[in-house]
Amino acid sequence: MDTAPSGWSRQLYETLKQQGISQVSIVPDAGHAALIRLCEADAGMKLVRLTTEEEGVAMAVGAWLGGEKSVLLMQSSGVGNCINMLSMLSVCQVPLPMLITMRGDWAEFNPWQVPMGRATQGVLEQMGTLVSRADRVEDVAPLAEGALRIAFNTLRPTAVLIGQRLLGAKTFGK
Repeated sequence: MDTAPSGWSRQLYETLKQQGISQVSIVPDAGHAALIRLCEADAGMKLVRLTTEEEGVAMAVGAWLGGEKSVLLMQSSGVGNCINMLSMLSVCQVPLPMLITMRGDWAEFNPWQVPMGRATQGVLEQMGTLVSRADRVEDVAPLAEGALRIAFNTLRPTAVLIGQRLLGAKTFGK
């Protein structure tokens, strides 16, 4: 199995295609960069650049009401921006699969990332999101496939947290 980030990103992209994802909402993130490039190059996928992560929740609702499937890509620091919107999904019964790259855990250098990184899973679960976590390359695509299936089969939010150990710690020259 290819363990390079581009390898798991390609597997993730193929999973999105197989599951019929046609809209990909993003706040640009280095951890998702390879996946974003693959989705952007695909004429069958619409890449939507957001100004804040919570807009991705509304985009998912709109896509679903319009008969399309979407996914939200973001970093764990953006989860805090989505809390109110996520709380509404339990009432609306709309699927929202999220692929979230983690910050604030393994080998983090930036103290500002730690509080939200530590709170991400719990916050998502409190809002009714089913959460799984990938810390090994070989787990990313299978967990994403499961999260996509359960989101669309049960009309609920799901999230796959992609661990910092898998991504590699950011250093920004430190």
